[in-house]
Amino acid sequence: MEGIIIKGIGAYTPSKIVTNNDLSKIVETSDEWIRSRTGIKERRISQGEDTSYMGIKASEKAIELANLQREDIDLIVFSTCTPDMFIPSSACIVQKEMGLKNAVAFDLNAACSGFVYGVDVARSLMKTNNYKNALVIGSENLSKVINWEDRKTCVLFADGAASIVLSKSENEGIIDSICKSYGDNGEFLSIGGREIKNPFMDESISKYQYLDMDGSEIFKFATSSVTSSIKDILQKNNMTIDDIDYIVPHQANVRIIEYVAKKLKTSMDKFYMNIDTYGNTSSASIPLALNEMYNKGILQKGQNLLLVGFGGGLTYGSSLIKWSI
Repeated sequence: MEGIIIKGIGAYTPSKIVTNNDLSKIVETSDEWIRSRTGIKERRISQGEDTSYMGIKASEKAIELANLQREDIDLIVFSTCTPDMFIPSSACIVQKEMGLKNAVAFDLNAACSGFVYGVDVARSLMKTNNYKNALVIGSENLSKVINWEDRKTCVLFADGAASIVLSKSENEGIIDSICKSYGDNGEFLSIGGREIKNPFMDESISKYQYLDMDGSEIFKFATSSVTSSIKDILQKNNMTIDDIDYIVPHQANVRIIEYVAKKLKTSMDKFYMNIDTYGNTSSASIPLALNEMYNKGILQKGQNLLLVGFGGGLTYGSSLIKWSI
């Protein structure tokens, strides 16, 4: 039976480290306030690196580790809610700059669930079409949509990118995915677009163009959706949480994961967290964590991993993976 495995992984984060103490100089907050509520100590902030640039740097490493040539890549799924521009897509910019001439390329926006969505979309296309090697990229430049005077959001979000190569194989890799959306409450986490303005309107319609979040509502959504998403995919595949070596969640807030661990009656040791170092990088957070786990030697071939994302839209989802590098 033909499977689809993770064959390569890579990441890129800006060199600029912004600590909680750094933020306390520009907004009313403190290291203790941020740590106690989120678990974040520091984050990486772009110094001019674009979303596509970070995705390219991460993808170069992933392709090299996969031991593939650039012409071998025939599909690019680029997950982001902070693209360089509306058109061309960040995926097409990656294709151009990396010379991936044989690839179909497009962007996908499911906010913080984007990487899980991207894996599922790439896997589905590889199964139904003749694509053999796909790049799935999660890259975010959230610092450009943050109101740096809003302490409830500016302390959370950060920049970074990570990429994986998915390849067809005789071995089992991506076992299953579940993706769901709940658009009814999409206003709880939003980033406004351009104002609506043309010569045929009496007045333009402006939008709040920064990231805006109702923290308490998102906390309730996240804890319920993550818990149900984990339970649902395990039940669907006749597995229990004991069959999972690591759960790799979207890195939004350590308090969310502590709550989920309690609801699932499992240890926090089951969850891999690196939010203290990177903050919330939206769709880049899960692959950034995977890349760190790989580089630290935590991941071993054959381990069962459960990836779980949740975020704006509202969206959520989970992917069940057998690690293969």
